Amino acid sequence: MTDAASPWLIVGLGNPGPEYACNRHNVGFMVADLLAERMGGRFKAHKARAQVVEGRIGPPGPLSRRVVVAKPSSFMNLSGGPTTALRDFFKVPVANIVAVHDELDIDYGALRLKLGGGDNGHNGLKSITKSLGAEYHRVRFGIGRPPGRMPVADFVLKDFSSAERKELGYFVDRAADAVETLVVEGLERAQTTYNS
Repeated sequence: MTDAASPWLIVGLGNPGPEYACNRHNVGFMVADLLAERMGGRFKAHKARAQVVEGRIGPPGPLSRRVVVAKPSSFMNLSGGPTTALRDFFKVPVANIVAVHDELDIDYGALRLKLGGGDNGHNGLKSITKSLGAEYHRVRFGIGRPPGRMPVADFVLKDFSSAERKELGYFVDRAADAVETLVVEGLERAQTTYNS
């Protein structure tokens, strides 16, 4: 059960550096950037090896939630260290942690929200679960499967195709809406509205 008084930690997963910025694997960073923009905040370096923005999500009043939006400065497969350090620093219960990440087994642009579960071979989730256990929220952003025999590692580290980019802004916007709904109104409401 989440605690309304405790802050939320929203961790967008990706790899740092301009060469990775538009990769499929970095869609978590894209959603984090949009959330920070909506909050009117700028990312600042944090000693937990992450870029963070602090602010509030939700309407003014009792539904407003204190949030920390973070992008780990480590590579994807080491996301657990910065996430754990941020949890400790901001005193966030694990049930108030949301990882936003790319998901191969979901069609491009579709979303699935859930609490707990396996990592499905995702190195960022694997690292966070190893550090925190599995009982955190996930916002899974579908990127689809690689075409033909393209290795998964190559596919996720490629930029979205030009056809995909036409809709990417809309899908990132929808994922940010889903995160906000999860934080303010709860998982069940967010699943009903956004799981596709």
